Amino acid sequence: MANNKVEICGVDTSTLPVLTNERMRELFPLVHGGDLNAREEFIQGNLRLVLSVVQRFSNRGENADDLFQVGCIGLIKALDNFDVTQNVRFSTYAVPMIIGEIRRYLRDNNPIRVSRSLRDAAYKALQARDRLLARLGREPTVGEIAQELELPESDVVFAMEAIQDPVSLFEPIYNDGGDAIFIIDQVRDDKHVDTQWLENLAVSEALRRLNAREQKILRLRFFEGRTQMEVAGEIGISQAQVSRLEKNALQHMRKFVAEQ
Repeated sequence: MANNKVEICGVDTSTLPVLTNERMRELFPLVHGGDLNAREEFIQGNLRLVLSVVQRFSNRGENADDLFQVGCIGLIKALDNFDVTQNVRFSTYAVPMIIGEIRRYLRDNNPIRVSRSLRDAAYKALQARDRLLARLGREPTVGEIAQELELPESDVVFAMEAIQDPVSLFEPIYNDGGDAIFIIDQVRDDKHVDTQWLENLAVSEALRRLNAREQKILRLRFFEGRTQMEVAGEIGISQAQVSRLEKNALQHMRKFVAEQ
């Protein structure tokens, strides 16, 4: 979405009004007193706040109109619950409410279904985290959150991981104007590492350096799972000869690989 003219839910957001802090203070008692016109003016005057939050989720591939409407619900909840006696700007109070509403929407509509009990545990962990952050003045550890909730650490970790939004392995994480770096580029593959790939190439090359009979013996023994007696019968030599040729071939291959 652009920062200037953006049409969302059929509305040109560049024409949205902006309320001053003084006007909002005038409207609060009217809104809380049930004045519907004041309520409408207040909401309309803060829709840009919702737009600014929705822009944070613009790379998620979600429908912007849907997120905007959900964000408006968060704005309305913030208005209904805002305490004018507190020395806090409305925007400071409303933004986390709007973000929370959008995140709940995204989690509830996540294609990866998470049980209600697991989501509840995760939300409780988030609330405990906020309480501890205010109390300790720093980010609490998983152990401290678990102790606050009287739950095992593993349960807290599992619940928190369950509500994390999935991302594509091909989502770009950096682009300096050239080739982008994707998440998959940062993922380690312990099964197919470069060293293993190079070792496989070395083994293949070492195998090609053996004579035809040695290659056949190793193929039958290690690729087809034959016993030395079975290999001896197929080639027409003794089992002792198969054993000797096999050992010599493996020794030559190990020497070649070690030199690479």
